[in-house]
Amino acid sequence: MEDTAVQQASLPNLNSMKEQYDKQISDLLKRVSELETGHKKHPAVQFLTYKDKKRILVTGGAGFVGSHLVDALMFQGHEVTVLDNFFTGRKKNIEHWIGHENFELIHHDIVNPIYIEVDEIYHLASPASPPHYMFNPVKTLKTNTMGTINVLGLAKRVHAKVLFASTSEVYGDPEQHPQDEEYWGHVNPIGPRACYDEGKRVAETLCYSFAKQDHVEVRVARIFNTYGPRMHMSDGRVVSNFILQSLQNEPITIYGAGNQTRSFQYVSDLVDGLLALMNSNYSLPVNIGNPEEHTILSFAEIIRNLIGTSSKIVLLPKMEDDPQRRKPNITRALTYIGWQPKVGMLDGLNRTIEYFKAELSHAKRKESFNVYGHSASKKSLDQDLAKFSDIKRHNTL
Repeated sequence: MEDTAVQQASLPNLNSMKEQYDKQISDLLKRVSELETGHKKHPAVQFLTYKDKKRILVTGGAGFVGSHLVDALMFQGHEVTVLDNFFTGRKKNIEHWIGHENFELIHHDIVNPIYIEVDEIYHLASPASPPHYMFNPVKTLKTNTMGTINVLGLAKRVHAKVLFASTSEVYGDPEQHPQDEEYWGHVNPIGPRACYDEGKRVAETLCYSFAKQDHVEVRVARIFNTYGPRMHMSDGRVVSNFILQSLQNEPITIYGAGNQTRSFQYVSDLVDGLLALMNSNYSLPVNIGNPEEHTILSFAEIIRNLIGTSSKIVLLPKMEDDPQRRKPNITRALTYIGWQPKVGMLDGLNRTIEYFKAELSHAKRKESFNVYGHSASKKSLDQDLAKFSDIKRHNTL
């Protein structure tokens, strides 16, 4: 009786594993079929004549923001070249375009010069979350200085327009609230965040120096906190941390008392802002962010309630030079490029939560598959491979 009960209890788990393996086999069959036929189905894009089609370079195009920008440019019908060293970028973010006639991927570090023909450059290359840019401060500085010099040098040679992705971090821990583009900032030049803050500040200086001296056409976007699908799961940012901790019923960690504020925008709003700025005639820096301001503590509570978790909120010691208030004044964006955010916070958070749920589920399936693979005998693996071959043969008849 006990044996029967144990067998019945294990059936749901076995059925779940069978469903996972069936899906993995189905995905493998699909990929094998694509490889054998030499055809890959890409998302539909708009057709542009050679007069309207631009050759566009996106540095950091495999990253969180860059990949969404690449999607928008590809959908518009332009020829897009992605340049990325894959320090934080992932091929998974842009794999759906690989093989498309309008798309090219170059594995390259922008610290080294690049020689290609382009009409526009979106310069997004740089680690953007504190754990990533603090991991190698000197490299972060080199990316934002030498890398920006290389981008501007390329633009000078081929007469391309450049949009530089700057950051709200140029304002440091601001003494003015909200922050407008005329504010010069309050930055600690030797603090732990300085490699990023000062790197972006000198990159802005380089942009306007090239504009004045060599007549390079530049645009500068000061990007505020952004969230959405394709965020790196280990980037250490507020949104990804809170969502992952809540989904796994782990304590939600806040550094400081939680009364510091941030303004969060959804990634599609940011992409719309970058496109609008590039296509405008406005050359001064422009804040691209959502002026809806929340304390970190209230934001953690919102995410916890949306997910419905029992995670406790834990306060940890404050991080050095952590800005206490952050809110953009977007009057300039509204006035000169006609941009303002459209996606509501709850809508954006729900989309992001669904993305992280899928990522966690995928990670668990992969772990389960690896455990199965390592624990199985060679004979059982050979049997599985034989079954896979039979299934493949059956489906191709």
